[in-house]
Amino acid sequence: QVQLVESGGGSVQAGESLRLSCAASGFAGLQYCMAWFRQAPGKEREGVAWITASGLSTHYADSVKDRFTISRDKGANTLYLEMNSLKLEDTAIYYCAAALSPCIVGSSFTPNAWGQGTQVTVSS
Repeated sequence: QVQLVESGGGSVQAGESLRLSCAASGFAGLQYCMAWFRQAPGKEREGVAWITASGLSTHYADSVKDRFTISRDKGANTLYLEMNSLKLEDTAIYYCAAALSPCIVGSSFTPNAWGQGTQVTVSS
């Protein structure tokens, strides 16, 4: 059973940076694509960044492109999200997700597992 545990959330001011981590376990030798989603108060959960099992291909939502970077350390089974130039509208709970490879990145990504989420709050 895949388990995902996020960390690194917190409160920052607009323009600052934050790095989220997601420790994964239970892959049992299978290959998984991974992604970061977020859910702001009163809004639906949305995908922000995706990465293939190999780590060679990434995809970003327009709202975070050129500010966020997704990466993974396959040896450590850890997923990262580097968030720069944070904006007030980036405030949300951020979730890590995994889907069996091959997968479709972007809006059609269908996770097999979710983390519990980590809060990111950006203030002015």
